[in-house]
Amino acid sequence: MYIENLKFSLWADFIERDYLDNEFKELVESKTINGATSNPAIFKNAILNSQAYKEQLSELSELSAKQKYEALAIFDIKKAANILKPLYDNNDDGYVSIEVDPYLSDDAQGTIAEGKRLFAEIGRENVMIKIPATDAGYIAMKELSGCGIPVNATLIFKKSQAISCAKAFEDGAKANGEAVDTVISVFVSRVDRALDAELKQKGIDVALSGIYNSADIYNAVQELGVQKCRTLFASTGVKDDFLPAHYYIEQLLAYNSVNTAPIDTIKAYVKNGKKDKVLPISKEIIEAHFKKIKDAGIDIDEVLDKQIKDGLIAFKDAFKDILESL
Repeated sequence: MYIENLKFSLWADFIERDYLDNEFKELVESKTINGATSNPAIFKNAILNSQAYKEQLSELSELSAKQKYEALAIFDIKKAANILKPLYDNNDDGYVSIEVDPYLSDDAQGTIAEGKRLFAEIGRENVMIKIPATDAGYIAMKELSGCGIPVNATLIFKKSQAISCAKAFEDGAKANGEAVDTVISVFVSRVDRALDAELKQKGIDVALSGIYNSADIYNAVQELGVQKCRTLFASTGVKDDFLPAHYYIEQLLAYNSVNTAPIDTIKAYVKNGKKDKVLPISKEIIEAHFKKIKDAGIDIDEVLDKQIKDGLIAFKDAFKDILESL
């Protein structure tokens, strides 16, 4: 744990081969991070922009584009899992996540089959299979967690999504006879980026909607009390110059939670961030903020639904770009 008394974990939202061989090891050994996450956009930037993949790619010429991608990604995930394994063995997370093909987001059986196959091919128990929170995704989450496979539910913007994920994990635990580790990944800063320009014009405080939305979801997950299921705060890098780089880590510090962040954000938090618990935030404060938004004529559900849709498109586009380049 990064902060033991809070059971708070800090994970790196980044994967790249040279980084895994160097800085990643240092961050793990210094107990700065105790896990890692990846997604199609992260692998896109790594594979297309790093020379570290050229040698392995030269050996994969007979494979399809998706097979090449999986070979590269699985190699990196195995490497990360091996580095993190001592933490896992010490009951200190030590997980790394890999996402299923985002084009399967509406295909429950396809997601289940790919999740099981990836977990088996990677062959590391400290790997989480990452699944978008869609109707098909909930079915897959129940099945995979019910088979003893750790799951990272991703692309969550709404409380209803988080509750569906938690219930899927609860049902999976019943089917399996015991719970496996699961996380519910709530996207934070994208909410502010979608709203803040308009909120500023209307005189409503900015850089709070993502915090309060995430805090509301955290409260709901905690109340459900699903065994071994935690809220993970994602999309916690800062895009606005007026905010400190570590803002979305510091402002969401909570008991029994995870924050996955870019490396520079993590370094800024380690250097300057406060280590005092901020969540839970009261229901009254959260509701008062969103009432201001509603009274200003903004439909928050519509905004969040668009973020879910746009997030899936972005993951698919990144995946498509990788396959086309390979």
